[in-house]
Amino acid sequence: MDYLRQLKNFNSEQLITIFEFIPDILFWVKDTQSQILYANQAFLDNLGINQLDKILGQSDYAFSPHHIAKQFIRDDQRILAGELVTNRIEMNVLEGEDIGWFTTTKRPIKDEQGQIIGSYGYTRSLGKTPQLFKSLDAIHIPLEYIKQHYQQQIAIETLAQITCLSISALERRFKKHLGKTPKQFINEFRLEKARKLLLETQLPIAEVAYKTGFTDHSYFCRQYKSMFAEQPSEIRQR
Repeated sequence: MDYLRQLKNFNSEQLITIFEFIPDILFWVKDTQSQILYANQAFLDNLGINQLDKILGQSDYAFSPHHIAKQFIRDDQRILAGELVTNRIEMNVLEGEDIGWFTTTKRPIKDEQGQIIGSYGYTRSLGKTPQLFKSLDAIHIPLEYIKQHYQQQIAIETLAQITCLSISALERRFKKHLGKTPKQFINEFRLEKARKLLLETQLPIAEVAYKTGFTDHSYFCRQYKSMFAEQPSEIRQR
């Protein structure tokens, strides 16, 4: 069709600059090596970087904490394998006890032959918008329970019971809305809390583990290193 041929003639750089006029959306384009080809101003502002050329050709490891960069690049690999991410809800632990919610969409970029040559995506903060509450409605009860009881042992059976779902149905909801199982979410939530305590207090590492729901010190250290690529003792030494 003529309109499709005309669309192919458009300069893609001109099209993506529209994201410069949407300040609450972080937009990026990457190649197959997860290296930045383009990012909008909101993306740069979020990193505290004033010029795009400072991150061009770099992966997330160059400007994001290791554990965050690792998650981003794992995502990129799935997108390059043909998966799609559409309005996935993501959590960040903010200052104090609050939680920040974000929605992310990612897609592969294909050439005229249909070969995947990169990826693009955007993230926006949901704040307290109606979209947030609608998106989280299906898992609001177990999320609130985890937030209030993460310092204690949490059984998946309990989460399923208070949500009036079977364990398998509960896990499907978490995978659909958060991209992870309830167990993974609980573990990551606890580890984020532990990281804040290690950074902001002088509590002994064993007490930090206990206060964030880890009863086994060795297990806590292994999980912490797996997520943050360093031991709890290393963050204290820094």
